[in-house]
Amino acid sequence: MFDRLPPIQALRAFEATGRLLSMSRAADELHLTHGAVSRHIKAMEEQLGVPLFQRLTRRIVLTRAGSDFHLTVTRVLGDLAREVERLRGLPGASRLAISTGVSFASKWLAPRLHRLKAAHPEFDLHLEVTDTDVNLDAGLVDVAILYGLGRYPKGHAERILEETVTPVCSPAYLAQAGGPSTPADLLGCALLHEVPMTASWADWFTHAGVRGVRGLHGPTFSHGSMAVEAATRGEGVALGRSVLVAEDIAAGRLVAPFAGIRLPVESGYDMVCRAGNQDSPKVRVIREWLLQEIRRDRDARGAP
Repeated sequence: MFDRLPPIQALRAFEATGRLLSMSRAADELHLTHGAVSRHIKAMEEQLGVPLFQRLTRRIVLTRAGSDFHLTVTRVLGDLAREVERLRGLPGASRLAISTGVSFASKWLAPRLHRLKAAHPEFDLHLEVTDTDVNLDAGLVDVAILYGLGRYPKGHAERILEETVTPVCSPAYLAQAGGPSTPADLLGCALLHEVPMTASWADWFTHAGVRGVRGLHGPTFSHGSMAVEAATRGEGVALGRSVLVAEDIAAGRLVAPFAGIRLPVESGYDMVCRAGNQDSPKVRVIREWLLQEIRRDRDARGAP
């Protein structure tokens, strides 16, 4: 029976391609060539007798059969990885792995991890910082903290932090700009942009009652943390995400000239784990610590 199974290399290529919907990205992740991934999948389709992907002009999508098979392959590979980790006696039992994006890691999570380590010395902490998709079923990450709309079909998600955006700049830049007294005054400032971002400067100006704003220019940054750092250096005014700028405002490195005008955004930070694993001991430890840190922030701000 087992001799009729596709090779493990082909299954890994199929899992990565189905998750990323890109053979090129799958090849990069697996350290293979695009051609090798393509050959693995073609051979598996020939062996199974069904197409697993539909090849469109500029993208690929899973067929119905491919989607069903992908769920099974992902689950099986994840179970296999976890069992290998257990048998090897590697840090599986003591390794506590959290994955998150660059901005959240640098501006919020990493500076606090010493408290998680102090509270749980029995764990060896590992922080994986990446803005690419995380395969929770592989068993190498216990929890991912993701910024998005809260919809993760292949995982269990819990919203931990909502977000608003408001302009922020350094105290020196605020003085240099003459202390803007109305939101419209910011149109004369150097505006720093995070691209992409769910809320734009035009959205904030509209929310603040400044109509007809369009065609805004200024430096753009691929990560929110980079825009915030530019603002702390006095390079202009950034549309600061509340979670990312809280520490800098508390420390006086940034000020919010219109702190009362906060634009709510639909996106927020979610704690995501493998479906069915939300009550595991490791996930409970991370959840309780995250909630404790969030309460610490609220107490420091005097928020309800």
